[in-house]
Amino acid sequence: MKRLSHALIFMLLLGLILGACVPATPVATSPSPVVTETAAFLPTASLAPTATPVAQIEATDGLGRKVTLKAPAQRIISLAPSNTEILFALGAGKQVIARDSFSDYPPEAASVTDIGSTWETLNLEQLVALQPDLVLAAGIQSPEQVKAMENAGLVVFWVPNPVTLEDLYANLEVVGRLIGHEPEAAALIESLKARVAAVDKKIAMVSQKPSVFYELDASQDPAKPWTAGPGSFHDALIARAGGVNIAAVLDSPWAQMSLEQIVAADPEIILLGDAKWGTTPESVAQRPGWSNLRAVKNERVIPFDDDLISRPGPRLVDALENLAKIFHPELFK
Repeated sequence: MKRLSHALIFMLLLGLILGACVPATPVATSPSPVVTETAAFLPTASLAPTATPVAQIEATDGLGRKVTLKAPAQRIISLAPSNTEILFALGAGKQVIARDSFSDYPPEAASVTDIGSTWETLNLEQLVALQPDLVLAAGIQSPEQVKAMENAGLVVFWVPNPVTLEDLYANLEVVGRLIGHEPEAAALIESLKARVAAVDKKIAMVSQKPSVFYELDASQDPAKPWTAGPGSFHDALIARAGGVNIAAVLDSPWAQMSLEQIVAADPEIILLGDAKWGTTPESVAQRPGWSNLRAVKNERVIPFDDDLISRPGPRLVDALENLAKIFHPELFK
């Protein structure tokens, strides 16, 4: 018995010595879960597996800022109608916790908390109190406003204003990635591309293109209305739809065009982007000097929903289709 006790003591000491010689780096084995008192009475299969870390999401916005999210945003504030339309088109309406007062499409957006106009001022205290994961800004917000929101601890992504339809597709892709709707974004992009291709195919057969004047606002001076010139999406879509924008000769995307210039160009079609504010074909015909224009005489002064173009979201393709049908109705019978 005495020898056996000595042998046991020797074996224990040997085990301690060998244990001390084991390297500090642990062997790569799966750790045993920590079992609480409650969990101890549960079957082993009910223990939750170790969660796989989710890779963070990074994207560069229209101001060149790198924006990082730890996970797809689930609480989103939209500061512009175009962003609201993009979010709903991607199936993320339930993730939108607040939107600006001009976001009136789709109709479901009306049920989202209205934070007022975000055109000139932002209520930072209100935005912070809503505890968003992501604030989607747009061209109507200045870099200074974006900086102020960032300083207040908000994660802000400034969605760039697209110049081409391809830019629109890029916006849809990056927003889809930020909010966890990548499959929906990919499907929407493919659908939009197919519709655009269908219009392009029809317009490729066109040899005669009508001259067009697109009126944005004539409330200040009906003899010198505001219009969309080169570099605007209006100009790009008019051209792609098979028309010729008479304001393409101007020096800026947004400018006033005098009656003399309009008379000299004598457009075949006048589109009233300001119809939403009460401008009608009849009121245009009553303006001094406008009655002799071809578009007026041939009754081709047409109200147009400017929201389709001025909001750079998925409905830009609706605008393209509608313009093409106005310019070339014979191709869409």
